[in-house]
Amino acid sequence: MKRNKILLSAMTVAAATTLGLYACKKGINKDVDPKLSAGILAECGPTPGSAGDTTLTGVITSDLYLSSAKEIHLSGLVYVSNNATLTIQAGARIEGDPGANGQPGGGLVITRGSKLIADGNPECPIVFTSYRWDSAPQSGDWAGVILLGKAPVNKDNPQIEGIPDNPPADAHYGGTDCNDNSGILRYVRIEYAGYALSPNNEINGLTLGGVGSGTILDYIESYKSNDDAFEWFGGTVNATHLLAIDPLDDMFDTDFGFSGHIQFAMGISDPTRADFSASNGQESDNDAAGSTATPQTTPQISNLTLIGQENSTLAHNTNMAPSGTGFYGRAAHLRRNSAFRLANSIYMGWKWGVSLDGAATQGALAAGTSCFQNNLVHAYDEPFKTESPAGTWTPDASNHGFTGADPNADILLNAPFDRTQADFALPQEGSPALGATWAGCFTDGCNAFSFTQVDYIGAFGTENWALGLDFGGWVRY
Repeated sequence: MKRNKILLSAMTVAAATTLGLYACKKGINKDVDPKLSAGILAECGPTPGSAGDTTLTGVITSDLYLSSAKEIHLSGLVYVSNNATLTIQAGARIEGDPGANGQPGGGLVITRGSKLIADGNPECPIVFTSYRWDSAPQSGDWAGVILLGKAPVNKDNPQIEGIPDNPPADAHYGGTDCNDNSGILRYVRIEYAGYALSPNNEINGLTLGGVGSGTILDYIESYKSNDDAFEWFGGTVNATHLLAIDPLDDMFDTDFGFSGHIQFAMGISDPTRADFSASNGQESDNDAAGSTATPQTTPQISNLTLIGQENSTLAHNTNMAPSGTGFYGRAAHLRRNSAFRLANSIYMGWKWGVSLDGAATQGALAAGTSCFQNNLVHAYDEPFKTESPAGTWTPDASNHGFTGADPNADILLNAPFDRTQADFALPQEGSPALGATWAGCFTDGCNAFSFTQVDYIGAFGTENWALGLDFGGWVRY
């Protein structure tokens, strides 16, 4: 197949905007095996590659449009700079090429002032995936997607982690604009990301550095990341309908003063591997030193479902692949002077449930800076844990903790450890997750956000917004 290689540096590739536009028709194409389609689930236009391949490399400095008719490759880290906008048509597949000679696999970095418009839909999601997406892809095959913005962080002009020193475009992030806009990611799937630049230095599935609330993040899946599924370094961006499926490390990680809002999110722990640093559902730090730097990290999360391991043997295993020393940690590890506002959520299947680690994090809850309301928490050992100093804590009566060999005995989700069912992880009739009273212990901060007040706990009520590929949906399980 002919491939047209495009070197994107100071030169413009405006001709790319002339690529044909293809309508994304409603309905699922039943003649296509959804597991092999990698996101081309409907009549989204010609098969990718039919109009020739396009390989992007270097730095994009002017607006660029990518059609779903092209098979798009990222060779090395591709930077969008100079306030340029990269627009990707619904139904497109973007493949990250392999790394070589110590350089990261293909990845995409949207720098401060630039935008990514990746606006898919349920029938035609946009898929960022491995170069070998159709032949045994592996976690870490390519780098991942990074958005950098101008919203507040609690560090002085930091450079984003996971990329080489002296990048060809400015990779710093943060500023003073709470409402900064880095674009749109909607109905986007990010698969097999996380190329390891060096040990413990990987890019996440989706990395967000100082991203502002003008950005739209909705219906995004991170699948089989080689590090965290989602990580926020500061910023004020809000997000809804997130899926963190089988990351090696944490599902949702917040640092450096992140204060945005997240609603309707689910994480599922990989039963075959865990990270040497402990694979957690949620992890939150003010910073690595646990300093009092401001703004203080305060994730505000409602309607989260985190599913760990289905038995205590797996949850306690400290010899998990790939390193042989990986282990599962906590459903939520809140530490290093992080505050938090967590409500209306479900945690199940870890050794420890929600852990407050450190006197500062514990004190934030006692002082009312943090809140924890209306949550259902199962753990094999302790649903509510404190560390450094160690002990247990008793949250208010709106929360319910459970222990036992069956993590689902009291919470009653439908087959939470069987992803092959269409109603997987939805509450069963009689579940305490249904008919719940909304708990809203949230604040606006410097960006307003209106949570949708629902009568259920966790990511789902009676409807499934995360239908799997085998059932004609946009989600890979």
